[in-house]
Amino acid sequence: MTTAQTEARLLEMVFPDHTNHLGTLFGGQALAWMDKAAFIVASRYARRTVVTARSEEVSFRVPVRTGQLVELVASVVNVGRSSMHVEVEMTAEDLLSGDRRVCTTGRFVMIALDSNGSPTPIPALPVVHLNVNS
Repeated sequence: MTTAQTEARLLEMVFPDHTNHLGTLFGGQALAWMDKAAFIVASRYARRTVVTARSEEVSFRVPVRTGQLVELVASVVNVGRSSMHVEVEMTAEDLLSGDRRVCTTGRFVMIALDSNGSPTPIPALPVVHLNVNS
């Protein structure tokens, strides 16, 4: 299993229809983008239909403003029998200055389903062995 199968990156542009009256990103929009990133990485990892079971530990750290670019990085960090724990980090970037800040982080639990809509087993995460003698 490669990093490409356990990590997904998405880019989204923040337009006025994604923001509130203060010109900052709606929290619900941020959650929707994060859930989409979690869905993509979980689907690629399991190669099954997946659904969101839970979102947890979502932290909104700094506001995201109209005109900024956001990069979402989703990573499968733990796997159960049919569940995948996915961490998502959203970074806001000012396109003119290049200033980047982690703005939102969260964790999602995704469940793999079989053709009947029942939870189905998925592969375990590969074990990474570090060579400490190099």
